[in-house]
Parts: sequence; structure tokens; C-alpha cells
Amino acid sequence: MTQVTRTLHEALDTHARRVGLPYLHPHEPTVQLDLLGSARAIAWQENKAAFLFARDGCWSELPPVYARYATPATTALIARLKDLERASCALVCDSGMQATALVFDTLMVPGSHAVLMRQIYNKTRAYLEWLVARIGGSLTIVDDGDGEALAAAIRPATRMVFAETYTNPLVRAQDLDRLRDVVADARRHAPAIKLVIDSTIATPWGFKVPPLDSGVDIIVASGTKALGGQDRDLWGYVATREAAFANALMDLIAMRGGILDWRRAAAIVSGLDDAERAHAVRSTSATRVAAFLARHPRVSEVFHPSLPTHADAAAIARHYARPGSLLSFRVSGADEARTRHLADVLATCVIVRYALSFDGLATKVNHHRTVSEYFTPPHQLKRNGFDRLIRLAVGIEDADDLIAVLNWTLHHGDKMTEAEIEAWQAERTKELQIADCRLQI
Repeated sequence: MTQVTRTLHEALDTHARRVGLPYLHPHEPTVQLDLLGSARAIAWQENKAAFLFARDGCWSELPPVYARYATPATTALIARLKDLERASCALVCDSGMQATALVFDTLMVPGSHAVLMRQIYNKTRAYLEWLVARIGGSLTIVDDGDGEALAAAIRPATRMVFAETYTNPLVRAQDLDRLRDVVADARRHAPAIKLVIDSTIATPWGFKVPPLDSGVDIIVASGTKALGGQDRDLWGYVATREAAFANALMDLIAMRGGILDWRRAAAIVSGLDDAERAHAVRSTSATRVAAFLARHPRVSEVFHPSLPTHADAAAIARHYARPGSLLSFRVSGADEARTRHLADVLATCVIVRYALSFDGLATKVNHHRTVSEYFTPPHQLKRNGFDRLIRLAVGIEDADDLIAVLNWTLHHGDKMTEAEIEAWQAERTKELQIADCRLQI
């Protein structure tokens, strides 16, 4: 061998001896491994076939041979998720919407029907509307908590009932017993139906009994939020005890991609215990903030699962262990423009940041219509109950500090002008030496 060849392959072998896996890079994990020959490839294929015929487990857990299927880090993350969700199968992918879309694509067939709860994420609804139009299917939307309407909406061709808990931004809580009973009864005339729950906001830590133990068939979630907990790693997952479904979904991932990369998976696994503790802190702080807002003379409505006035208080008492970090509220007499203004004023207090998502380190505020429903017609916005809302995603700051800036904003926010807000934003941009994020068209 020449020196170039010898140096490369000695380095590869040294790395393999050090980490116990034959990666094809001398310093880092790679997307594939040295299998040494066809015997290992054949064994992997036979093990995959065994999963496809088994009643339990998913081939997402096979030893990694190529990173579009699995990596050592995704295997470790899957093991943690199975434990958290009490699942026999789990799959990880590159975002929560990817997880949702994969479930829809696997369950829905030409001519099939789905039932959605009204308060699901608008991108979730939009994707399913697009999908059913392509396959000649249909969907029905029913109000959260309306069990009779749900039962009436199910048809022989219904393949799934899809709901979120808690919902965003009104944090409605699903009554899992009622959903389970409605779906179980419907299987007499809709035998292929599955109950699918997006538990992103509630999290696995938020239930007294894991949803899969309560009759839910499939869990989807954005791990970007609480299970990541730091606004750093975009990812999602699916958990289930339905092995045939999980393997069909894994086949779809293998064909089109979307698996979580090893770097993010490794970071997520290493941070899960800290993420659980942070979620408990945020839930406690959000409970205090919600109670403060509920007593405030300038607030007309507050939405948080900890409040005794919550529309689903009975279901929360039965099924839920934590109320989560997300809440929303309306200011007395405020129209949409004033609501937006007050959210902007709150952001000038600095310890609350104006941002889109939730369950990170910092508390975030936004005007819900601006960030999530900008193109929704006003009548539909009001029909869904999403009008005139300030959404607050509580972080790990001290709750007293958050209460102080909320109180100041509610009492003094109307005195700040739009020009003063724009001037503060310009000064803040200059102070932080960041680019102006406003688009120039």
C-alpha cells in the first residue's frame, strides 16, 4: 500500500477499535458501516423480514447499517421513548410534522375518511386536507369534547380519529376514556379505525396513565418542544403497540427519508432527564402565572389546564398529572389590534421573548393570529375560538419575574405607542448586533 492508503485505513481501524463500531470515518460516526461481507447484510435483511411478520416490535430497532434506517443514537432514543410511552414500537424522525404526515400517509388509503378535532394545529389540518384531495378521501371536523358529534361523524370508511391534547392555544384536554369508548364502539362498522393522539403539549410526563394504556392506538409528538426542552433540536416521534402499522410506517421512512440524524438523537438522549425536570418547573410556574392572570382586573379570560374553570376540568382530574407550560389569555375589551399591541409591549420587557414555539428555556409571547392564523379568515378564527389571544409559553425563569412584567404590561401597555415599540426594536437590534429580520420585498 502507498502511504495515503495505509494512513486512511489504519485510522479507520483505530477508530473502530476505540468505539466498537466499524465506521467509515477516522474520527466520527458515519451514515453507514463496514459490514465485512454479505453475511451481515443477509442477516440484517432476514431480521427485518422477521419483524414484518412478528406481532410485536418494529424494524426501526434493527442494528444500524445505514443512517436512513437507524443509528446507534436513534436506537438509544427509541428505547427511552418506548419506556416513556409504554410502547412496543417507536420511530423517530426529523420533525413533529414529519411524524404526523407519516402517520396520515400510512393510515389513509384511496376513498378513506378521517375525523379531526377542531383545535388541531392548522398545518396538521392543511396537510390532511391536501392528502384526502389527492386520494379521493374525505374528512370531518368536530368540536373538541363533543362525543356525540364524534360518534355521528364516523363512517365505515373512517380510518382514524385524530386529536391533540392539550390543544394549542386554548389547551383543551381530551377525555381519553370517552374517545376510547367512542372509537371502540365504532369498530363494529368501521373496523380499520385508529385513535391517534398528538400529545406534544401534554408530554408523556403529563398523564397519570400512559395514553397507550388508556386505549389510544398511536401517539405522535413533536419532540422539539418539551422533550428537547431547549429550542435546539428539531425532531418528532411516533409510538404505538400496533406492530403492523409501525413496520408499514418504517417502510415509508426507508423509502422517502426523514429519519432523525445521529447528532441530534445523541444530544436529545443525553438531555432527557434534564428536560423532564425543566418541564416540571415550567408547569409549576405556568400554574402560578395562570392563577395571577385569572385574578387580574384587566384580563377577561385565561386558558390553562390548572384552572378550576377549565372546560375539561373533570377529564384533567382523571387523566392528567401536569398542566404543562402553555397558556393563553384575552385582555378585557381588547380587539385584535390592541391584543397584538400588548403582546409587542410585553416583549419590550426583555425577559419574555417574542417567538413562535414553546417549552424552551425562555418564556415566549406572541399574538396568536399573527404567528399561527395570519391567513385564516376572521369568521373562521372566531369560530375556532382563536381570536384576540395572547399566547404565553412559560420558560424556566422565576414565576415572580414573569408575573411582574405581565402586571406592568396590563396596566401600562396602552400608554406605549407604536412608534416607541418600533424605536425599541431598532435599538434592541443595534444593541445585540443582529440583522434586521424584517423582509424587504
